[in-house]
Amino acid sequence: MLEELLIFTRGGLILWSSCRALGLASPLKGSPIDALIRSCLLEERAADAGFTQDNYALRWAFSNDLGLVFVAVYQRMLHLLYVDDLLAAVRKEFSQIYDPKRVCYDDVFTDVFRQLHLEAEARAEAMKKTRQQNTLPSSRAPAGGGGKKPNALGGRAGPQGGGGGKKGGTESGKDDSDSSDSGKEQNKLTNGTIKGHANSLNKDSSNARALVADNGKENGDPNDGAFDVNTLRKKIGGKKGGKKTDAVTTKKAAPKAEPKKNVKKDRVWDDHPRKVGKLDFTDPADERGEEMVEKAIEHQGDSMMDKDEVLSSDSEDEDEEEGEENAGAGAKKKGWFTSMFKSIAGNNVLEKADLQPALKALKDRLMTKNVAEEIAEKLCESVAASLEGKKLGSFTRISSTVQTAMEEALTRILTPRRSIDILRDVQAAKERGKPYVVVFVGVNGVGKSTNLAKVAYWLLQHNLSVMMAACDTFRSGAVEQLRTHARRLQIPIFEKGYEKDPAVVAKEAIQEATRNKSDVVLVDTAGRMQDNEPLMRALSKLINLNKPDLVLFVGEALVGNDAVDQLNKFNQKLADLSTVPTARLIDGILLTKFDTIDDKVGAALSMVYISGSPVMFVGCGQSYTDLKKLNVKSIVKTLLK
Repeated sequence: MLEELLIFTRGGLILWSSCRALGLASPLKGSPIDALIRSCLLEERAADAGFTQDNYALRWAFSNDLGLVFVAVYQRMLHLLYVDDLLAAVRKEFSQIYDPKRVCYDDVFTDVFRQLHLEAEARAEAMKKTRQQNTLPSSRAPAGGGGKKPNALGGRAGPQGGGGGKKGGTESGKDDSDSSDSGKEQNKLTNGTIKGHANSLNKDSSNARALVADNGKENGDPNDGAFDVNTLRKKIGGKKGGKKTDAVTTKKAAPKAEPKKNVKKDRVWDDHPRKVGKLDFTDPADERGEEMVEKAIEHQGDSMMDKDEVLSSDSEDEDEEEGEENAGAGAKKKGWFTSMFKSIAGNNVLEKADLQPALKALKDRLMTKNVAEEIAEKLCESVAASLEGKKLGSFTRISSTVQTAMEEALTRILTPRRSIDILRDVQAAKERGKPYVVVFVGVNGVGKSTNLAKVAYWLLQHNLSVMMAACDTFRSGAVEQLRTHARRLQIPIFEKGYEKDPAVVAKEAIQEATRNKSDVVLVDTAGRMQDNEPLMRALSKLINLNKPDLVLFVGEALVGNDAVDQLNKFNQKLADLSTVPTARLIDGILLTKFDTIDDKVGAALSMVYISGSPVMFVGCGQSYTDLKKLNVKSIVKTLLK
């Protein structure tokens, strides 16, 4: 049963609702249509086959020329077959009576919808009966057979109903004979294999007996069956082999001369050599090292997080880019001429075939910028769904229209759906008397500890008290690494060493921060692959036990398709292993090594598209100041350049 059918504009104005028009209260629990708009339409997933929310399934259709959206909601367990047919019919009929100046169609479209609904149900029922009739003979055949209907064995019944199984019986007999012949051949092959193995074993055993007999004769032993290992080695390896073994033993017996160790000389930095001394100043016992630690923050400067990145105004030649698009899509002269013809004629309705060359060029371009192939394809399908049926303006090329639509789609995806202001949230937590807790998670070697220190440095510049929690009790040296950062930044660190439960360590760290009235607790966790079940279970326990305010996924900007797998499985594991009904998933993303990728910025798009979480920080260097915000306009421009 159809729960509701809704017609609204892309601006959000509801023009017609089946429940409102029929005078019924809305039976929908929750807000499945709002979830559809947030998760699919605004995230450029409009090309997906369907959407499910709680117990509901949703299907939709667009009228891009009029800017209308048609959504049908039904119980997901029903699997209604007529929904797509009904949506197409409703779109066709409603488009004929639509007036942009009118905002309510309850008195005009209600009777039309009832008729369309009845017709769609009738067509679906007739189709269902036809399918049942077509599948009935093959699933249940008559025993005696009559007429010329096919029986269960594939033969045809005779004219009097008695010879129905003849052909089928003959064929089954052939099948039996074939199976028996194949069985005989299989037995022959098996027997031949066994005999071959037996012959080889007999041959080896006879060779071994011959060697043993020769050994007895050479040694003059009265027991001819005696076994001598040295003689057997000589028989197998020959005389040269025996000499080699003797040479090896003599070489081993000779003592080796110890090589002289090369002592590293002090480096000379200028024409006047001087004693440099110790270059590592991380040891707190060293007086000079303490001075360097005290001045570590002073020499860093301001963090790049508080600086707005200036986007260069250099614009590329659009004609040249669009020419590359057509050439990459294989359109060449024909594709160029077709697009120009469309633009000169004007008022032509765009069809999917017209969009394919430009979309293929855009897909290839996105993939060269390190966007995952699956995501690039879905984006192009979504853009095609948003443009199909639109009228092309005069002197407007298809390639420029597609590029503009893609630019708008990428901007919507990369723009955060909800504002996450850490500084504001820290102040709110401070008023409640609790520290703001941030947990850093990710795979091995992406730079969690280093970028945690960068975030700590940025928070220190805003006069917030920060404490580090060393919850990476798995990797050797992780605690010492975080301890070094804490000493250089002059902030406290909570540690319990190795082989401890990280969830308990994080809980005790938060309690310690509450007693000391620290504003922020930054929790460092062990790097783990997304398929590591024990470590993912430990991470889920840490998050569920401590309920952090922010879960940051630290990922490399170098990855392409692997970013999709990492984020998918991290979220999936956190959801599956959660002990509470509403599982806590990843809230934001920190991209590292962003300064090493040149224009291959596609990982940012892949991660945001998969998780729906915004990129909150971007690591772009090796010092504490090298942390900045993601410039959405710059990323979009780079992806489409």
